[in-house]
Amino acid sequence: MCAKPNFDRPIAHRGLHDRGRGIIENTASAFAAAIEGGYAIECDVQLSRDGIPMIFHDDDLDRLTGVAGPVGARSMAELSTYTLLDSAAGDTPQRFDQFLAQINGRVLLQIELKQQPNQAATEVLAQTVMDGLKGYRGPVTLESFDPKLIIEVKKRGATMPVGIVTYAYDEPEWDQHLSDATKFMLRHLLHWPVSRFDFISCRDKSLELPAVKLFRSFGMPVTAWTIKSPAAALAVLGRADQIVFEGFDPPSA
Repeated sequence: MCAKPNFDRPIAHRGLHDRGRGIIENTASAFAAAIEGGYAIECDVQLSRDGIPMIFHDDDLDRLTGVAGPVGARSMAELSTYTLLDSAAGDTPQRFDQFLAQINGRVLLQIELKQQPNQAATEVLAQTVMDGLKGYRGPVTLESFDPKLIIEVKKRGATMPVGIVTYAYDEPEWDQHLSDATKFMLRHLLHWPVSRFDFISCRDKSLELPAVKLFRSFGMPVTAWTIKSPAAALAVLGRADQIVFEGFDPPSA
């Protein structure tokens, strides 16, 4: 197992974004605001059609750009021309290398690798992210809902902590494509013998899952998502080691 990540400060979910102020999630503006606020940063990585890792959460473009269709159907060059809706700075999706250059080791990164449609794309995402991190100097963690991505980055020599993102698998709008057996395996972290994750990022409503409590009792770090108020932060106190937050500004240390 890798050394424990130092989750010493709250983690801004997709950066410190505020659409009302024109600061859109997963953008250079949101990341700059998080750094200024003294927060760590969570972000998401998807693949473009030509296999370039991009900072973007959704599988589809429409919510954030107004352009129809999946992210993976567009090239890096195309994605880089789409101005994100309501962005005061005219932000466009960043390439992974641009993101790393912006952060430049100043704060901890919690980088989520988004689930891919097939094994080939899973391997490409793992490889391109690991390639991008070569020579990066600064605290970084990787994570994914998909145990296969954890396995693939570890196969490629990941020395940073690599975590599993999890919840109770009780949200039909999120996981209706999964079989009951797969949900059971993911809910109870039964992939541990092969994935060997180093930390857990758990939905706040699911922190009482037996497997999450068990691993934390053995000293495994747990971050809680997505915390949207001081009251919600207080509710997870003692059950998680750090919060992944949005919609308010918690104390930064």
